[in-house]
Amino acid sequence: MIYFDNSATTVVDDSVLETYNKVCKSYPGNSNSLHRLGIKSKELEDYSTSNIAKYLGVKSSEVIYTSGATESNNTVLKGVAFKYRNRGNRIITSHLEHSSIIETCKYLEKNGFVIDYVNVNSDGTIDLENLKSLMSDNTILVSIAAVDSELGVKQDIKSISKIVREYPKCYFHVDATQAIGKIKVDFNDIDFMSMSMHKIFGMKGIGLLIKKENIVIDNLIHGGKSSTVYRGGTPALPLIVSSMKALELIMPNIDKNYKYVEELNKKILSCLKEYDKVHINSTDRSIPYIINFSILGIKPETFIHAMEEEDIYISTKSACSTGDSSDSVYAIYKDMDISTHSIRISLSYKNTMDEVNTFINIFDKVYNKLMFKN
Repeated sequence: MIYFDNSATTVVDDSVLETYNKVCKSYPGNSNSLHRLGIKSKELEDYSTSNIAKYLGVKSSEVIYTSGATESNNTVLKGVAFKYRNRGNRIITSHLEHSSIIETCKYLEKNGFVIDYVNVNSDGTIDLENLKSLMSDNTILVSIAAVDSELGVKQDIKSISKIVREYPKCYFHVDATQAIGKIKVDFNDIDFMSMSMHKIFGMKGIGLLIKKENIVIDNLIHGGKSSTVYRGGTPALPLIVSSMKALELIMPNIDKNYKYVEELNKKILSCLKEYDKVHINSTDRSIPYIINFSILGIKPETFIHAMEEEDIYISTKSACSTGDSSDSVYAIYKDMDISTHSIRISLSYKNTMDEVNTFINIFDKVYNKLMFKN
C-alpha cells in the first residue's frame, strides 16, 4: 500500500498507540475524582498538559482539549461571536478555509452575523490590502488557516496579525491543523489556534484549542468538571497522554522532515508537469506536504479509484469538503473545470522515495489508460 492521503488523516504511530493502550490499562481513575486513582490520573494529565504546552510554545492554562479541530473551530467562532456580539457582528475569513469554518460561518450568518470573505492573491495568499479594507470597528474575529488543507498554501500569519492588532476589539484565530508538525507556528501572533492530533500520527478523537489565557469566550459544550472551564466532559486521559507522545515525536524534527518531504514533492511535481492535461494547482507558496493538481478530461473520482485498484491512495480534495468543486482551487483560478477536477496528494515524512517512484510509474499507466478510453 502507498498512502498519499496524509492530510485527511495519518496512520497512528506505533509508540503513540502503545502509550494510549498503556494509559487505558494503568490509569483507570477519572482525573477529577478525589481518591488515589483519581489523583494519580490528575498528576499524569497535568504532566502531559505541561509538555504539550512546552512543545507548542504556550502556557498550560491556554490548552483546551477537544474532540478535534472541527470542534475547536466551532468553539472559537461561536464562542467569540455570542460572547462579543455587543462589540460588533462582523467576522472575516476566506474561501480557503476548512468546511468546519465555512459551515459555522453560514450558521452564524443565519443568527445575525455578517461574514466578509477576504480576497486571495494568485499565489493563494491573503490579499492584505483587501483585508485592511474589510476591517472595521464592528469586526470581532478574523479566522485564517496557517496552511489550507487543499492547496497547502502557507499564509503570512505575522502580517495578518499586525493588521488585526490595529483593532483591539478584534481577535485573531488560526486553524493550524495542516501546519502543526510541518512548519513552525508562533502562537504569540495569535489569539486562538486549532489542531487535530490524527494529522500528526496521533489518535483520532482528540484535538486542541489554544486560547490566550486572558480571553473569555462562551462554551460550546457545557456540563461536568473537566480539564478546563471552557469544555465540559470527562478528561480523555489516554488521548491526552498519547497527544503528548505524538508531539514529542514530531516537533523536534520539523526542519529535517520538511527538507525530506521537499525532495519527494520535487520528484512528483517534475513528473506531473510532463503531462499536457495536468494543471498544477499548488503554488510557490504551498508547503511540500500537499500537491494539488487537476487532470482535465478525466473525472477525479474515476482516477482516484483507478489508482486505488493499484493500491495507491490519494484524494479528490479535503475529506471534509462538500460539493463537487474545490472552493479553494476556484478561489485562486476562477475556473470551474480546474476546480471540479482537482486531486490532492498529501505526503508525510514516513513516505519514501521508492513509494514516489512506484507512484510515478503507476500514474503514467493509469493516466494513459483513462485518456485512451476518452
